[in-house]
Amino acid sequence: MNLSLLTRRSLSLFSAIGGWRTVAEGVVSRALFLLAYLLTGQVPASALVAVGGVFVLAVVRLCTGGKVWQPAIGLIVVGVSALLAGSTGHAVDFYLTTVLLQASGGVLFLASMLMRWPAIGLVLGTVRGDRLAWRRDRGQRRRYYVCTAVFLAKFAIATAVLVPLYLAGAVIPLGIAATLLGGAPAVGVCVYLCWRILRNDPQPSW
Repeated sequence: MNLSLLTRRSLSLFSAIGGWRTVAEGVVSRALFLLAYLLTGQVPASALVAVGGVFVLAVVRLCTGGKVWQPAIGLIVVGVSALLAGSTGHAVDFYLTTVLLQASGGVLFLASMLMRWPAIGLVLGTVRGDRLAWRRDRGQRRRYYVCTAVFLAKFAIATAVLVPLYLAGAVIPLGIAATLLGGAPAVGVCVYLCWRILRNDPQPSW
């Protein structure tokens, strides 16, 4: 399979959430906040830097034809993070949204598996336009279960790492872990593993 086909199939998984730009915006906000905090030691100023960085990315996305709701998601998340950190004065609270999102994602993905409606199947069914047709194919349904389990493992690991760091108030380790486990690096690994699982699907799912 050539690189262009791999890339096209991999990226299509994220069309429902705005693609890699949405993931990148989350990484940028966390990294900018941590860098600014290390340089200034000021929580409000660091929060403003993070919000400003994501705002610039949102404007760029809108100017390049992106949908309004896609950058809005990133701005809302980083805005809430900034408000939390600014209101409490604790740098770790900037990453509370990341902790909660990872924990919530784990709960949702686990619930989807227990209810026999694997989340990845629902997402890819929407992306492909065939809705729930995959549920009639046992092999395809099983592959979607495995892919959902891959993301569930990612959410579980991230939650297990982030929660103790947050409770301990360890800003620097928490910022690094939130960027890696809650952002593009971990998501990229999950996407690659899912591609490996789905690449022999007779009906391309990516």
